[in-house]
Order: sequence, then structure tokens, then C-alpha cells
Amino acid sequence: FNHAGTLSPTRRFFVDNFSRVNTPTKSVLRDAAGTAVMELEETDVSAIKELGWRPPQPFVVKAADGVTDIYGNMWKPFDFDSTKKYPIVAHVYPGPQTEQVNTTFNAGGVQQQLAQLGFIVIQIGNRGGSPLRSNAYQNFSYYNLRDYALADKKAGIEQLAARYAFIDLDRVGIYGHSVGGFLTAAALMLPPYNDFFKVGVSSSGNHDNNIYNQNWSEQYHGLRTVAAGADSARARRAANGRGVPNGGTVADTGFVDDSLRYEIKVPTNIELAPNLKGRLLLTTGDMDNNVHPGGTIRLVNALIKANKRFDFMLMPGKPHGYGDYQPYFTRMLMEYFAEHLLGDNYRKGAEIR
Repeated sequence: FNHAGTLSPTRRFFVDNFSRVNTPTKSVLRDAAGTAVMELEETDVSAIKELGWRPPQPFVVKAADGVTDIYGNMWKPFDFDSTKKYPIVAHVYPGPQTEQVNTTFNAGGVQQQLAQLGFIVIQIGNRGGSPLRSNAYQNFSYYNLRDYALADKKAGIEQLAARYAFIDLDRVGIYGHSVGGFLTAAALMLPPYNDFFKVGVSSSGNHDNNIYNQNWSEQYHGLRTVAAGADSARARRAANGRGVPNGGTVADTGFVDDSLRYEIKVPTNIELAPNLKGRLLLTTGDMDNNVHPGGTIRLVNALIKANKRFDFMLMPGKPHGYGDYQPYFTRMLMEYFAEHLLGDNYRKGAEIR
């Protein structure tokens, strides 16, 4: 279970609130040793069960390396029919500072809503994600900050389709916000993934990390230390006491050396624009206080120059989160997948009902 505790003022007791994504929250009073003293409350889901509600289903697949376990959650329509074929849509936030695969109970959410339209909706992890797994797991993103998660997403979805006949691999969607938006756009533009993912909704993505926060990009993409100057071979030997056969990358010596320079160039989505396939919806707030809207605008510009068809919505006055515009965006997201993965082209006019 996922636990959250609150200590008493005397520190002799604590309230332990715990749940799993498919198990409602329960609260227990425990003593300082962790022994249960009293059961307090348990979330009552009987009323929503009568309406047909079902919790998501946790699953485990292998990463693209065939070795690493990757965890995820699956939401199904409440009227799920195992004899039917359903499009599958992945909600992604690949990290690397965290990994958006729910671990606590939530009876609702966009994933649950989207599934009710007739989709299998999943969250699925990836190497390069949460550092809570391990240092090696999280470090997979280094020097590959744009592309690192896509192989595991694709491999995981393919394994689920092999496991469950109700998943239609010809109708695969993907959506995410922030770095999830970054990954979503890359999925529809980077071969071979742009043949696999057919529809994407990318919100507030950091499509050009070279104009994003330097602390995030530098920390998680990584800096390369490169010998500088005309006599680079001598500079390299002076830097680390030996010749370096890899064309200029040297070890971190731990001291300042004027013969070295530091390089960072995170691959951008902008350079992938000519490869766009499928249907892509881009959104951003024009007052984004986290990911500069210029990243999305640069991608829009590149797609126009590449003569690509796509959709774009600007959220006026909105920061990184869309606030009171979030319900409007959620409806846009659901309509986009319904139209392009289900063929449900019901929009006839301006009125929203």
C-alpha cells in the first residue's frame, strides 16, 4: 500500500492513511511501534459500485530491454465487453524527476472519464523515470532526454495487446502535460514511433528544452565535459592524466580547468517536425510560468513550415495549469480521441452540450 501518516502531538501515536490504486483508502490509529490500536475509517465505495464503477487494474510488463519490470494501471469502460476491440490511450509523464503512475486510490480522474467513451486507458512507466526505483533506473534518461521513454511505452503496449485480445494495436493514442506533452509530440514525430502512435494530445510541452529551466535540463539530460583549445589532445591529457580516445569527452576531474568547456544540447521536438504523422493537438497557456510558451510556438512554426496538418489551441491568460479552463481542455482532449480513434464526429456547431 501507499501510506501517509500524521503524528500525534505527543508522538506516541500516528494516523496511518493507506490505499492502493485499486483499493479504497483506510485509516488506522497506530502506536509508535506501528502496531494497530484502532481502526478509524474506510472509504465507502458501495454507491458508485451500484452505478457500475470499477477500479483500475494494475499490471506489470517488461521494458524494451526484456529485463526491467515496468508498472502501470489500466482503466476500462464500466460496460467493458471482452469480445470487443478497444483503442488504447496512454497517459504519460515520463519523469525523470518523478513518474506519473498512480499509486493511491482515486475514484475519478480524466483516465476514468476517458475510458467511459470506449477506450482502454493506461498509465505505464519507463526506464529513466522515478529515482525512487534506483539510481540506475533514473539515469537511463541521461544524454537522451527527448527519446528515452518511447521504447518502453511501445514495448509495454505491445505486451498488453499480446496479453489481452480486446486491445486494438491499430488505434493507439497518447497524451500528457508538460514533459508528458513533450513526449507525446515526440511520439508522433520520431520514427518508428510515429507509425505506432496514431493520435496525440500534447499540453504545455517543453518542446525545446534549450529554452526551458536550466536546472531541470542540465540535471536530467546531463552536461558533457569537452576539451577546448587548439591543442585539444594535450588539453585532454592535462585534464585527466591520459589520452581520451572518444573524440573529446573527458572525465569530471573535480577541479576547475580552463582547458575544458561544458556542452549541453537537448534534442528538440522542433527538429522532428517534418516527420509528423497521425493527428496531433497542441495546447499551451500564453502566461505559462513554468514551461515557456515559446517552446510550443516554435514547434507550431516548424510544423507550418513543414506543411503539416495539426491542431493548436492557446489558453489566454493561463499559466502552466489551466485553472478554470481545465474542464474545457479536458473536453477537447476527449473529443479529439473520440473523433480520431473512434470515428465519432458528432461536432456540428459551436454549441457544447
